[in-house]
Amino acid sequence: MKTKLITREGYNKLKAEHDYLWHERRPEVTKIVTWAAGLGDRSENADYTFNKRLLRQIDRRVRFLRKFLPEVTIVDYSPQQEGKVFFGAWVEIENDAGDTKKFRIVGPEEIYGDAKEYISIDSPMARALLKKEVDDEFVVHTPEGEKEWFINAISYERPSSS
Repeated sequence: MKTKLITREGYNKLKAEHDYLWHERRPEVTKIVTWAAGLGDRSENADYTFNKRLLRQIDRRVRFLRKFLPEVTIVDYSPQQEGKVFFGAWVEIENDAGDTKKFRIVGPEEIYGDAKEYISIDSPMARALLKKEVDDEFVVHTPEGEKEWFINAISYERPSSS
């Protein structure tokens, strides 16, 4: 089962997506469908067929967001988290080979789209990191076996690109 947690930024992004789809995108597509339907034969009308499908996709996403958003818990930063890895943390880790990774631990619904630097709180990596501190070593159980990492940095603000 997916964890029903979300960062404040993630919630605001999904809320903005809902509002855009419902108040802007859906009315635009509805106008096109209505116009295309008025042209007559719908079976060979590409405008009608394509936009009708698009309208169904928009409605499906809006239904999902309307069900999902009231059910999640927004997790804001708390000073007690400082120095340890918890939900919402930006973490930099390194292995013995010198490979480094930087990412933020977020809710499962936040890792899609342009969020390449996010990992889900439900992932084995995030689970292994929870409550650890800088310089701690930890082991992640992966399908390829156990991988050992250590923590270089923990922050609750987006680190500047270096």
